[in-house]
Amino acid sequence: MENRVTGVMIYYYFVCKRKLWYFINEINMESDNENVMLGKLLDENSYRRDDKHINIDNVINIDFIKEHQELHEIKKSKAIEEAGIWQVKYYLYYLKQRGVKGLTAKIDYPLIKKNIVVELSEDDEVQLQKTVADIEKLKMQEQPPAFEKQKICGKCAYHDLCFI
Repeated sequence: MENRVTGVMIYYYFVCKRKLWYFINEINMESDNENVMLGKLLDENSYRRDDKHINIDNVINIDFIKEHQELHEIKKSKAIEEAGIWQVKYYLYYLKQRGVKGLTAKIDYPLIKKNIVVELSEDDEVQLQKTVADIEKLKMQEQPPAFEKQKICGKCAYHDLCFI
């Protein structure tokens, strides 16, 4: 198991720690999930003029960056907005740790033609440090965290695995 925390891990941490544990342990249920496929299709067909999928250190994968140092993350819906916000804050944090300053960020929701601005505060940096530490602990667990039913469970790719 690699010793890195990715943007996807941050996202899953705020969605569901059990899903994150499955992901960390390479139990992948998303390849055939309809919602995941729709999200990928939306990502591929949105903002075609921009350079997309900027992978940095195999840790963060920015959907695209516009001029004026503005990074963008594309999301299908606002259903799990908090997780998306923390993922983008992690991108800003990760880049700041590597000396990149002056970036701004937005999450784009093309289906509803809206976007939100995401900023990174000092408190956010402290929270992200705690989150990364929690993820590192979760990586060491031999069993997934206890199941906690959430509103999003019905659409989750791991639904059947959790409800067995």
